[in-house]
Amino acid sequence: MNKQFIAIILVVVVGLFGVLMFTRDDKKNEGSGAETTAQATNHTLGQGTKNITLIEYGDFQCPACKAFYPIVKQIKADYGDEIKFQFRHYPLVQIHPNAFMSSRAAEAAGLQGKFFEMHDLLYENQEAWANTTDPTDTFVSFAGQIGLNADKFRSDLTSKAVADSINADTKAAQDAGANSTPTFVLNGKKIDQNPQSIEDFKKLIDEEIARSSNL
Repeated sequence: MNKQFIAIILVVVVGLFGVLMFTRDDKKNEGSGAETTAQATNHTLGQGTKNITLIEYGDFQCPACKAFYPIVKQIKADYGDEIKFQFRHYPLVQIHPNAFMSSRAAEAAGLQGKFFEMHDLLYENQEAWANTTDPTDTFVSFAGQIGLNADKFRSDLTSKAVADSINADTKAAQDAGANSTPTFVLNGKKIDQNPQSIEDFKKLIDEEIARSSNL
């Protein structure tokens, strides 16, 4: 096991108690999964030519999600169009105060066609904004880095439509049985124990490819 995966295991173990303390909150506020007419988001990469869809329910402020980020990135690169990767928001607002705003930043970027560019910046620079009182200026700076219209980004960042989309994702996560982040769903089935290496992740995906090809 190399140093990267040892670090991932340590991050997951250290954060386990805090993450597992997150439970469904029925208050109708941001991140609650409150009822909304909005649909869950559909941010995807890859064509899924092998009839495989991998969904990640993630929280941009979550240290465990950041630790899994390079693994997921490598999975996407290795399988390319063979699988469809989808990211949905699951901000754990009870323990991560900037989680919902970071999801807002990704959604606002998505409205200008740059969801995954912002997704990557948020994870790669998590330490720059995670513990700030107000990360707005940092997110606007990220928007500039990826060529977004700053005025539109600022407006979308605080819009009700963006909040509704994130809450719809949170509801979808809860319906899928998620109670921590990251939670992965492979072809409609929640992965109960997250794989701790690229090899373990590939084993699950390859088994699902083989199963799907025999249907």
